[in-house]
Amino acid sequence: MPGLLEGLRVVELASEFAAFAGKMFAGLGAEVVVVEPPGGHASRSFGPFAGDVPGPENSLWWRHYGTGKKSVTVDLDTDADALRRLVASADIVLEAEAPGRLSGLGLDFDAFHADLPALIWVSVTPFGHDLPRAGEQAVDLTVQAAGGPVWSCGYDDHTLPPVRCGGNQGYHTASIWALLGALTAVLHRDVRGLGQRVDVSMHAAANVTTELASYTWLVARETVQRQTGRHASVQPTSETVVVAADGRAVNTGVPPRTGPEFRRLLAWLEELGLLDQFRDRVFLEMGAERERIDLSVVGADPVVTEIYAAAREALVFIAGRLDAHEFFIQGQQHGIACGVVYAPEEVLDDPHFVSRGFPVRIDDGVLGRSYIAPGAPFVSNRTRYAVTRAPAVGEHDDLLRDLRPRTDRSRERP
Repeated sequence: MPGLLEGLRVVELASEFAAFAGKMFAGLGAEVVVVEPPGGHASRSFGPFAGDVPGPENSLWWRHYGTGKKSVTVDLDTDADALRRLVASADIVLEAEAPGRLSGLGLDFDAFHADLPALIWVSVTPFGHDLPRAGEQAVDLTVQAAGGPVWSCGYDDHTLPPVRCGGNQGYHTASIWALLGALTAVLHRDVRGLGQRVDVSMHAAANVTTELASYTWLVARETVQRQTGRHASVQPTSETVVVAADGRAVNTGVPPRTGPEFRRLLAWLEELGLLDQFRDRVFLEMGAERERIDLSVVGADPVVTEIYAAAREALVFIAGRLDAHEFFIQGQQHGIACGVVYAPEEVLDDPHFVSRGFPVRIDDGVLGRSYIAPGAPFVSNRTRYAVTRAPAVGEHDDLLRDLRPRTDRSRERP
């Protein structure tokens, strides 16, 4: 099965801000040529390092975000022509340079657009390329904090500070918007033959992905409050993370809302021989008789409130009598969205993740070893998603010697 984006060439000016977007392009089949300065991009100095030995080829940060890419080295200050020739061969430029740097070198979108009208140019910056705050600097933590997601991330105990979302989510959120914007521009170009500039503000991208927080404030002028392991909400909701019989944590997930779901929960209790021991059984039976319950009236309608609370308590009741993993498996079998709380290293060994092909083994000739890495973030029957090793510094410099301008970008993809 071909990759959805085979035939597209993406020139990525190496940056931690947009590295995840380049990784997604490469996984979907695009040829991603990452441009690094001589000696390698600064993110190659980000730890942790293979064997705890710092070095540009040992950075596990780089080896994760560089999968599937090709690396060429270009000194933009002294060899701008090399970049110009590379851009002329590309469909998309993905860059996250500080506003003004590329324009000062004559290497920005405006410098290319007249001669390359079909070129798509994607900029990822902290506050937009030419907006009032364009000159302000940011890192992943400040993007998440100023953009809003951190406010909703933490614990019921508000004497504790908010918690930063893990895994560079500020960078990732901006990268997803960059990918979506670029692909929308590709569709437009295929119809109209014209490229365009896509300007992604990391701050704005974070702010529009705060789930309930931003629009609850904008619409109702109410502030959501962070809660342990569940959605931030104006009004506190019942706890979802509980301790299973083996002492491990599980998330009881989303309780039943429809009649069939309540009937499945009742069947689960009966199979375990626990139905007669559950004191609020009558409310589960009332839920089973309804087509669905209206969550918008929980807290206002006393009957609906009791039915919903009983469903949550039933899941807590079951979890306290099963080992965490067994609770997870049985819950899934009964159509209940619940899960065991894994340590990171346990995720890659979970049978569900293994069966869908999420863990992949990479044979890394640069490191001289193989290792397990995260694979496709989704499964599709229309495209493959490939994960191959990250490149060495300048591994594909030969590519710069055989560049041809692209003359009809709209027809070079399958």
